[in-house]
Amino acid sequence: MELKLKRPIIFFDIESTGVDPAKDHIVEISLIKVHPNGDEESKTRRINPGVHIPEASTAIHGITDDDVRDCPTFPQIAKSLAAFLKGADLAGYNSNKFDIPILVEEFMRAGVEIDLGGRRFVDVQNIFHKMEQRTLAAAYKFYCGAEIENAHSAEADIRATYDVLKAQLDRYPDDLKNDVDFLAEFSQMNRNVDFAGRIVLDDNDVPVFNFGKHKGRPVAEVFAAEPSYYSWMLNGDFPLNTKQVITRLRLETVHHPAKK
Repeated sequence: MELKLKRPIIFFDIESTGVDPAKDHIVEISLIKVHPNGDEESKTRRINPGVHIPEASTAIHGITDDDVRDCPTFPQIAKSLAAFLKGADLAGYNSNKFDIPILVEEFMRAGVEIDLGGRRFVDVQNIFHKMEQRTLAAAYKFYCGAEIENAHSAEADIRATYDVLKAQLDRYPDDLKNDVDFLAEFSQMNRNVDFAGRIVLDDNDVPVFNFGKHKGRPVAEVFAAEPSYYSWMLNGDFPLNTKQVITRLRLETVHHPAKK
């Protein structure tokens, strides 16, 4: 089943130096832009991260320091990449938890603004886990009846992700609506306030912590009772986007204190 689209959607996959958006860097990004009329544009770029690619990461995606030595850095491609992403929804496999947070972090480090407000994020892994509880390789075999060739290359993985989503629509016509708004909502596990999911909205739409000793407590309440916690986060090893969000929430607490 082909996707019904109101605007373009970009399926993308990232290979990186590691799995921490706050510290790690992109070494390869592959994107498939699908237009409402079914036309596709695909791009794959190797990126010099400016740091050593750990051997443990190379063992997964096969990309070494030598492979990217002469490739552009992320700041060198950031503006053209932002232009390609403009106005499109985003989709991937585990993208809400990893690919989107690290992509946003790289844009922030490069000083290039990218507005993702109003975008829809479809995470095919979350749909798969809700329906079948498997991995990408198992998902591709289960839904598409084949093995992924050249697995763990960004291009192969994201092509498989796109194929899996279309197969999911065919397999679950009564459960999945062919609509990006529906798929984005269905594939959410949490309602994130920051892209890394450190802050989420509770059932009353109140921002609460999603980690650590204050998990489940309202951010405003914690910052009011324990101002040092804000300072700890701001100086800690958190993504820039998370720090940006807690700073906004902290300022809202100062200017609009809770009524007693």
